[in-house]
Amino acid sequence: MLENRMKSILRELMAATSPITGKYLATMNQVTARTTREDVKHLSTTLEKHGAKIDSLMGKGYRLEVTDEQSFRNFLKDISSQENPDDAYVPRTPEERTKYIITRLLLHEEYMKLDDLAEEMYISKSTVQNDLKHVKEILASYDLTLDVRPNYGLKVKGDEMKLRFCISEYVFDRNEASGEQWIDPHLVAFDQKVQDSLYEIIMNQINAHTITLSDIAINNLLVHLVIAYKRIISGNHVTLYHMDIQDIINQKEYTVAQEIVKEIEETYQVEFPPSEVAYIALHLLGTKLLSQANDVVEGVMDEEILHLVTMVLDQIEQEFNLGISNDKELIIGLGLHLKPAVNRYKYGMNIRNPMIMDIKKNYPLAFEVAVFAGIIIGKETGSEIDENEVGYIALHIGAAMERRKFRAGPKRCLIVCASGFGTAQLIYYKLKNKFSNELDVVGTTEYYKLRDYNLNDIDFIVSSIPIPEDVPIPVIQVNAILGDSDLGKISHFVGDKNHSVNSYFEKGLMFLQKKFKTMDEVLNFMNDELVKKGLVDETFLEAVYEREKVAPTSYGNLVAIPHPITPKTEKTFLVVCTLEKPILWSDKSVQFVSMLCVKKNSQEDLQAMYEMLGRIIDDTNIVGKLVKAKNYEEFIRVLEE
Repeated sequence: MLENRMKSILRELMAATSPITGKYLATMNQVTARTTREDVKHLSTTLEKHGAKIDSLMGKGYRLEVTDEQSFRNFLKDISSQENPDDAYVPRTPEERTKYIITRLLLHEEYMKLDDLAEEMYISKSTVQNDLKHVKEILASYDLTLDVRPNYGLKVKGDEMKLRFCISEYVFDRNEASGEQWIDPHLVAFDQKVQDSLYEIIMNQINAHTITLSDIAINNLLVHLVIAYKRIISGNHVTLYHMDIQDIINQKEYTVAQEIVKEIEETYQVEFPPSEVAYIALHLLGTKLLSQANDVVEGVMDEEILHLVTMVLDQIEQEFNLGISNDKELIIGLGLHLKPAVNRYKYGMNIRNPMIMDIKKNYPLAFEVAVFAGIIIGKETGSEIDENEVGYIALHIGAAMERRKFRAGPKRCLIVCASGFGTAQLIYYKLKNKFSNELDVVGTTEYYKLRDYNLNDIDFIVSSIPIPEDVPIPVIQVNAILGDSDLGKISHFVGDKNHSVNSYFEKGLMFLQKKFKTMDEVLNFMNDELVKKGLVDETFLEAVYEREKVAPTSYGNLVAIPHPITPKTEKTFLVVCTLEKPILWSDKSVQFVSMLCVKKNSQEDLQAMYEMLGRIIDDTNIVGKLVKAKNYEEFIRVLEE
C-alpha cells in the first residue's frame, strides 16, 4: 500500500513536534527535493482517505494533521499487518512478544482483552501477564501508561504527541541489525545515512584543518552531533549550561567547530545555537591538549573536575590495581568527557550510547571498572549515572588499559636487602632463573639508599626485610633463601599466564540445566547455595541487585554475569547456573549465568579470567555447548577445547 520512501516520510512526520523541511526528508530518503514533493503529494492523497493529511507551511516545511483519529489508526494497523501478516508472524522470544504487544495495543483504539493477545501469540495468559511488566516499563519511558480494566482489557493512555512518537517507533521498525533500536526511549532511531553524512562532515573539516582526534573522541563528537541535530529538528532547542567561552573562541578549534556547524546547517536546513559551537570546539580541543604543558590542561579543566577525576582514578587503583591512575591521556580524556557530562547529569539530559552492547562484550573488565567509577561520580555529583554514560567512561578506561598493555613489556622489580650484598645476589639469580623473560630485575639496593632511588619505572619491590615506611609501589617480603611460597607470591605479581582458568570453577558451585523461570529465582538460588557453604554473608544478594540497577549484567548471546557491586568474598571464584530454557533478564534472553565473585582487596591479575568470560560472551557456539553440558567434567571439557 505504501512505498518505503513514503513510510519513512510518514514515520518522521509522526515523530516530529514541529514542521519538517523538504530538504531534510529528501536527504533522509536520498532523493531530490522534487521527488520528495511528489512523494509528499501522493502520501497526502492516500492519507486523506484515512483521516489525515499533510499541511505544507510556507518557509517551515511539512506537518501531519490527523482529522479522524480512529480512521488513521485503522490505516496504520493495515500497514502493520502487511509488514507482519498475522498468519505468518508469531513472536517467539520475550523481546519479540513485548514488541508485538506494544504494537497491537498502540494500534487498537478500544480496550484489548488479554485472552485475545494470548491466543494470537499461542501462549498462556500468565505468560502475557509476565510480558506486560516489561511492556509497562517501555511505555513509561514514553510517558505512556497501560490502563487495565476488569472485563474490558488493556489500553494505552497518554498525551497524543507521545502516543504518535511511540507509534512511529514501533510500527515503522527500522530493522536495525542491532535489534536494540526499538527500545530506545530518548531518540527516534537514528538514520544511518544521516550519521554517515555527519561523520563525513567531521572528517572533512578535521582533515582540512589538520586536527588529530582519537577514534573515541571522533565517536563522542559524532554521537553528540547526532543527538543535538535530532533534538534541534524536532524543535527541542537544548540550551547548554553557561560556559566561559571566551578562552575557547580564541582557539583555532573554535573556527573549525564553526565550519562543521555551517556545513551541517547548509546540508540539513537546521540552526545550531552558539553554545553548541563552543561545545563542539571543546571536543576538538580534547586531543590537542595532550601535547601541551600541564598548566594549559589545568586551565581548560577546572579544578573541581580535575579533583573528581584524580579521586576516581585513585579509588579505581585501590580497588582494581590496574596501574592507569597516572595516565595523562586518561586524565584529560575523562576530564573533558566529565565536564559537560556532570552538567548533563544535573539537568537530567541522558546521552545515548549506540555502542553500549559492544563495549560490554569487548571490554568486560573496563565496563566493571566504569560502573565502580560511575557510583563514585554519582555520589560526588549527587546524581544517578546511567548505563549509557558508564559505557563512555568504560571506553576511556579500556583505552588506558590497552595503552598500558602496549607499554608494559615484562614487569620490572628492584631487590632490597639490609646490607649484605650476598643475600641480594642470591635472590637476584634465583629470580632471573625462574622468571627469565617475564621479569626484568633492575638491580639491588640497600634499605637506607631506597629513599634516593627513582621508583617511577619500577612495578614492585622484593625485599628480604620489612620496609616500614610508605613506598608508592607494592612490596613483597620474602625469605633470603627463596622458598616455594615466596616464588608463588612473586609469580602472582608477574602475572603468571599459566594460571588455569578452570581453577576458578568448582564442582560444588556448578548447577546445570535448572528449571528456573525468572532472574530473581536464579539469583536467590545462587545466593542460598553460597550462604549454605559459608562463602557469603547476608549483604551479598543486595549488593548483586544494586549492581543490576546500574546496568543489567545480561550481555547478549544468552549470557549473564551477575556480581556484587563491590567485592564481598574472601577468595575469587565463579558460580555457574545453566537453564533448561532461556529466561528474560532485564531486556535480554539468558540461559547461561555465571556469578562472578572477586576477592576483597584483591591484588591478583584477573585479566585471564575476564578474557575467558569475554570469549564465552562472544561465541554462540561455546554457549550452545555449555548449556547442553550435563555435568562438571563435560562443562570443563568444552572450555578446554
